[in-house]
Amino acid sequence: MVPMLIGGSLNSLGYGLATLGPALGVAWIFASVINGTARQPEARPAMMSTAFIGFAVVEALALFGFVLAFIVK
Repeated sequence: MVPMLIGGSLNSLGYGLATLGPALGVAWIFASVINGTARQPEARPAMMSTAFIGFAVVEALALFGFVLAFIVK
């Protein structure tokens, strides 16, 4: 019996699975901002600035994973 050959790199598959974390992170950040704005509309500017900082951190982690998918062989 001949084993199946997998073409390509498993790094791409790993990065594809790793994108679920940042996607959920961004969703939770903005869902929390929407929930907080619904509860206290006057606190929206403070929540939005914090949300954008959190969004930048989460997206930076996604970009690090993207780079590592190409570096690690």
